[in-house]
Amino acid sequence: MKIGTKANLILITVFIIGILVSGIVLSNVLTNKAENEINSKAVILMAMNNSLRNYTNERVGPLLLPQVEIQDNFIPESIPAYSVREVFESFRANPEYANFFYKDATLNPTNLRDKADSFETKIVNKFRQEPNTPSLSGSRTMAGTNLYYTAKPFAIKNESCLRCHSTPENAPKSQLTTYGSENGFGWNLNEILGIQIVYVPAEQILNNAHQSFILVTGIVAIVFTFVIIVMNLLLKRIILQRIRKIAIVAEQVSVGNMDASFGKQNKDEIGDLAEAFNRMKYSLEIAMNMLNKKKNS
Repeated sequence: MKIGTKANLILITVFIIGILVSGIVLSNVLTNKAENEINSKAVILMAMNNSLRNYTNERVGPLLLPQVEIQDNFIPESIPAYSVREVFESFRANPEYANFFYKDATLNPTNLRDKADSFETKIVNKFRQEPNTPSLSGSRTMAGTNLYYTAKPFAIKNESCLRCHSTPENAPKSQLTTYGSENGFGWNLNEILGIQIVYVPAEQILNNAHQSFILVTGIVAIVFTFVIIVMNLLLKRIILQRIRKIAIVAEQVSVGNMDASFGKQNKDEIGDLAEAFNRMKYSLEIAMNMLNKKKNS
């Protein structure tokens, strides 16, 4: 096997090992990056929802409260959680956020559509056990779809909200007529009651990471191919051609052609090799001359 072939095999082997190792690391980094981007969007959406929640509670609720008291039909728009859910559904009309799903997953909600399922209940309990945890994220499979979620704890911070959620006796009659007296009561101020959770199909995250992985890997492969080509040209020009020339001259000397010359060489390792061959040629030439003199005498 020639030196050039050996060098190429070594470079290719190093490249394959490097791609495998860096590919695993790169895949994890890109997946984490995609997850962080989704998390940042989810946090912004939750902040927007909380602003809407506060606005409904402080501005809209007081305006609708007199009507809630005198009407038999409850006005759900006076409830912050209802407004947030409806506004978010309208917000999903934006194609960029069409695959985002939001829920105020509560252990004991007034509206049962906000009831936390078993998976969400575990997250709520984890926040209750670790109240200093700001958020949690991960993945779950629901209806055969792999979803990525970001969750933050939800607690009542405004005492006025307890009017509808402390006891059935204090709640508006229209609320009891619409939702009954079994759910949504017994809440306490600053108690973690549920979570704000945003779901995103994990396929979106994986696709983003996969596309970035292909792009980066393709660039690395192009750069490495260019490096191999340049290395081969340099290897051929700086090393292999000079060694081949030395080998040809050494072969001519070995068959008795003492006029063959190694020529002027650069001051490097190959030049030192050529100089060593030159000295060997001179020594051989002197030895042959002495041998011829002895024969003639």
